[in-house]
Amino acid sequence: SALHPNQFQVDEAWIAFQLNKAPVHTEQDGSFNCFALMDAASCFILGAELVPVNELEPTQLQAKRMFKAGWAHHKQLPVTLFVPKGQFKKIMPGEAKRQGISVVPVLRVSC
Repeated sequence: SALHPNQFQVDEAWIAFQLNKAPVHTEQDGSFNCFALMDAASCFILGAELVPVNELEPTQLQAKRMFKAGWAHHKQLPVTLFVPKGQFKKIMPGEAKRQGISVVPVLRVSC
C-alpha cells in the first residue's frame, strides 16, 4: 500500500526520490537526473541535487548537503528515510544510518 502525507508528522519521515522522469540536458555539462529529499508529511522539498545520468545516486558530498539542507528547516532530522525499492542502494542509506536515521525501502509514495 502507498504511503500518504496524513500518516506522518512533519520531520517524522523524509523521502529520497528522483524528481524528473526524463534526464535534464545541458549543453555544457551533459545530462543529469535531479534527486530530492522531501518531508513525508508536508511534501515540502527539503533539498535537491543534480546528478550525472551515469550515476545511480548522489555522491557522499551531495547526500550530506541534502541532509544538512533538510535539517536546516526545523533543526531536526527524521526518524525514518523512505527510499524507492531498488534505488539509493549505498550512499544515501549509508549517510542516513550514519546520522541515526532508519532506512525503509518502499514501492511507491504519493503526494
